[in-house]
Amino acid sequence: MEHQPSAQFLPVAEKFVSVNGEGLAAGQLAAFIRFAGCNLWCSYCDTRWANHPLVEVEGWSIENLVAWVRETGVRCVTLTGGEPLLQPNLPHLVRALLEVREPYPLRVEIETNGSRPVEPLLQLRAQAQVEGLAGQLCLTVDWKTPSAGAEVSAAMLADNYPLLDGRDAVKFVVGSEEDLAFARDRCKEQGLFDSTNVLFSPVWGEITPAQIVDSMAANGLARARLQLQMHKIIWPNVEKGV
Repeated sequence: MEHQPSAQFLPVAEKFVSVNGEGLAAGQLAAFIRFAGCNLWCSYCDTRWANHPLVEVEGWSIENLVAWVRETGVRCVTLTGGEPLLQPNLPHLVRALLEVREPYPLRVEIETNGSRPVEPLLQLRAQAQVEGLAGQLCLTVDWKTPSAGAEVSAAMLADNYPLLDGRDAVKFVVGSEEDLAFARDRCKEQGLFDSTNVLFSPVWGEITPAQIVDSMAANGLARARLQLQMHKIIWPNVEKGV
């Protein structure tokens, strides 16, 4: 199936309940909805199967996705990909999720690669607050480092990052000392430590967590956070459903 949805359906590559392996809600159960397709090709991508043009997808309506989330009984929802912001119907799904009150209001997290404008979603968040919707919307926005590839790193929209606040996070996936220096420079230029949360995550097999911690300590990055992809530790070599 093609990745472009019809007016009613979104292309879902997989959906499942698992532990949030990364982000500000790491360690909590979440209902994951993974959309197919991405506009970038990162060297270290661990969900490349979902980006293939011929990946098998199911078309899910917003109504049925919300019903499935409610049936799971979990409080966290993670919308990921691929690149979820490629989906024209994503804001409609997000709003529907924020309207949920039973069995619980939802924390809706969107994982996005940093190359697509996030302002429309933040406007939706502000409007949801004005209307008193029950749920909370949080964004985890990647800032691709040189290890991702020169073209990928150059595709980042620098205007995205000043719009984020304490509900959100900027994630740097680092695989080398060059990546760590790049991340430090971006944090300083954008004042990220004063405005949002900063996460450093290792490229699996390219750099050790200890090296990242040593760099954080050596450079006084007391407000950065190391995060490990918890699902890779729990379920090594498993690509889907975790």
